[in-house]
Amino acid sequence: MANSFIHYKVTNGVEYASVFTPRRDKGKKVNDPEYLGRVVDKENGIYRSRKRGLFAYSIENGYSELPADINVDEFAGAPMKEKLILDFGDAHCLYTALKTCGLDEIIRAVMPGQEDTTMSIVGFKLLAGASNRYAEDWWEGSYARILFPEARLRSQRLSEYYREIGDEAIHRDFFRNYLRVFCQSNKAGVLIDSTGMPNNIHFPLTAINTHNGVTSNETRLLLVVDRYSGMPLFFRYNAGNIVDVTTLRSTIAELQAYGVRTDYAIVDAGYYSENNVLGLYGDDDDSEPIPFLTRLAPNLKLYKQLVSEHASDLSQSKYMLMQRDRLLSVKRVGIDLFGHAGYAYVSIDHARREDEIYRYAKNAIDNDEVSHDDMDKAIKSKGFFILISSEMIETKDVMPLYYTRQAVEQIFDVSKNYAELLPLRTHSEETFRGHLLLSFIATVAYLSINEMLKDTVYNTQGAFFILKNQKCKVFDDRILPKEANKKMNDIYKKLKIKSPICLPFCGRN
Repeated sequence: MANSFIHYKVTNGVEYASVFTPRRDKGKKVNDPEYLGRVVDKENGIYRSRKRGLFAYSIENGYSELPADINVDEFAGAPMKEKLILDFGDAHCLYTALKTCGLDEIIRAVMPGQEDTTMSIVGFKLLAGASNRYAEDWWEGSYARILFPEARLRSQRLSEYYREIGDEAIHRDFFRNYLRVFCQSNKAGVLIDSTGMPNNIHFPLTAINTHNGVTSNETRLLLVVDRYSGMPLFFRYNAGNIVDVTTLRSTIAELQAYGVRTDYAIVDAGYYSENNVLGLYGDDDDSEPIPFLTRLAPNLKLYKQLVSEHASDLSQSKYMLMQRDRLLSVKRVGIDLFGHAGYAYVSIDHARREDEIYRYAKNAIDNDEVSHDDMDKAIKSKGFFILISSEMIETKDVMPLYYTRQAVEQIFDVSKNYAELLPLRTHSEETFRGHLLLSFIATVAYLSINEMLKDTVYNTQGAFFILKNQKCKVFDDRILPKEANKKMNDIYKKLKIKSPICLPFCGRN
């Protein structure tokens, strides 16, 4: 143990010690910690812990008997005393749920030596939602400090930590383990979409992009979601000037490299192109075709042609149907998709059409630069929505199928608002990748708890707010959570988590 060293830490005026043993893991140096306990006599290497009681330790000799001149009575037999009061319920709920869904085991398998910091940061993102410079302050007042005493949360250490877990090898190892747990087979029906992450960071992934009419400096995040479970499967990122249409096939190929084959793809209009369609049909590499559904952008020639040919038919009652309390008309039309038989679903939302006509006419009717012919042509296309598919789908089913894509938008919303995806404060690709990975883990944790709480009046955020009010008292050898109230008990019951009366504690914090 010649390379081992003892690390000391002072918490609330009390000094504790751990011994760190360096080793190599996949070519990188990591330190394996072993908790020693409270420092009794630093000069003579005397420590006390719940597990060992009073003992001696040195790097040269390891654990040994106490020196003969040590007065044991001076240190032993002190009465149990209250040490501090911590936020308990929210952390207890989160970290128990992480074990239930399997994320805890994945993190421990992929990030040895980094478990405490990773679990603490995930908790900080979901339970505090503040700048990383306050992470240690949150940890000091949370039950997380008891669960993860070796967390490294000081600002200067966090930058190093983000860079370490942003290593490509860790990134790949995480997704290999994650997909084995969260993707139940080697096939998946997927939803694919991207979102911009505005930033002014000076690194290669920031570029000017115009998306949906908005121009900004950004990096683009692409997300793959299981269309059945609604859980995120995988993410990729690109510079802001890499357009969506070029990323679809690379995304499917990378997912396959992790052992998951796409058997159905639902994508937005930005991914529609001849190359992508032919790739999904398997033309270029003789691969198995992937059935798909996508939206057609209004500026395309095919869109305008379909509206021109079929708009008048959509007033007929045989094409009408009710969905989500809205009156729609949907007509299925056989089309040629770059040499393959495909289907277009020419649709109109009647209420949206009237609203769009009203807003357009209100602005155009007194505009001398807009002719009546121009207005008639513009009004004719209002309210239309066209989907393209490689398969024949019942018209009553096509819209609900496409609307499953909203799961991606909801996950982006969770990531940005609850998992601290934005704002970006990283300055290298490694730290950026580490930031994305932690936000991904936090998002999965949030969604997993949300799923457990479905059919209740609570969501994840609300449950955390309520449970944060359950405190715990920490003594030298035990932790005593306060009694849970009715709301807390309702949440615990739905999550199948118990509110403990007493928890053992070995005095590590």
